[in-house]
Amino acid sequence: MRRREQPPLPKRHGLDPARLRLPEQGDWATIRDHLVARLPRVPAARIDELLRAGGIVDLEGPIAPDAPYVPGGAVWFHRDLPDETVVPFEITIVHRDNDLLVVDKPHFLSTIPRGKHILQTALVRLRRELDLPDLVPAHRLDRVTAGLVLFVINPARRGAYQTMFHKRTVRKEYVAIAPVDPELTLPRVVRSRIIKEKQVLAAQEVPGEPNAETEIALLEQRDGLGRYRLRPHTGRTHQLRLHMNSLDIPILGDDFYPVLTDKPVDDFTRPLQLLAASLEFTDPISREPRRFDTTRTLQAWTDPEGWAG
Repeated sequence: MRRREQPPLPKRHGLDPARLRLPEQGDWATIRDHLVARLPRVPAARIDELLRAGGIVDLEGPIAPDAPYVPGGAVWFHRDLPDETVVPFEITIVHRDNDLLVVDKPHFLSTIPRGKHILQTALVRLRRELDLPDLVPAHRLDRVTAGLVLFVINPARRGAYQTMFHKRTVRKEYVAIAPVDPELTLPRVVRSRIIKEKQVLAAQEVPGEPNAETEIALLEQRDGLGRYRLRPHTGRTHQLRLHMNSLDIPILGDDFYPVLTDKPVDDFTRPLQLLAASLEFTDPISREPRRFDTTRTLQAWTDPEGWAG
């Protein structure tokens, strides 16, 4: 396997610098000219400022503002970070050893940097707070879903643990709070075909061969609400939310299904009542069975008035 090229800039805020490869074909006189054309969202004045400050580098060091274009070369720099709303909830550590870190992620915190969420993500927070610059997630959990996420500490073990999730050999169990339909027969297995188009927020169920499967059971009920156990056998985007909605029992706090609503990113009220409750697998290194359980509960069940308020 080809080794990953080491960036010539150190991490900043727990993040690697961006790397841009310079095309083999091009008629730009300078690297600066190419960057202005390549990065239309970055003002030319900001690119000039970074070049003057030595913030754009190649393997030899900082690039001069008038450095000639080098076909096939590469440059590195740290992108400017967006203004972010602080997510005012803590990450709970469930387990840590030399290889693995298992945490309980709160609602509203993304697993990895994406779009407007960079510093306020579980990965960046953990890298900085625990001084683990090489930490990577073995899988992901939606921003609005709380619960267990497994990270890999030891870079030599990344492939082994990430492969478990790719091959779906990890047994996952979720808990959700949703309305109760007395006429709905449970437990049952829901199967459907789910697609998710780029640039479209919501996924959808469409006719065709099923590619998503979820086992759904009602654990207990009271006051018209149920606590459900969800066991996904596949990992499609928004699968659990779509399958619950398809039974006309949408998960409480779901802002996508059945109706897509525009909830402000700084609105931390009424979180989605979905919790990644357990992870169970055979350790690919030690071959020993391992199981991790959440320390969290769902507020709509333990404190329905507080959640609704």
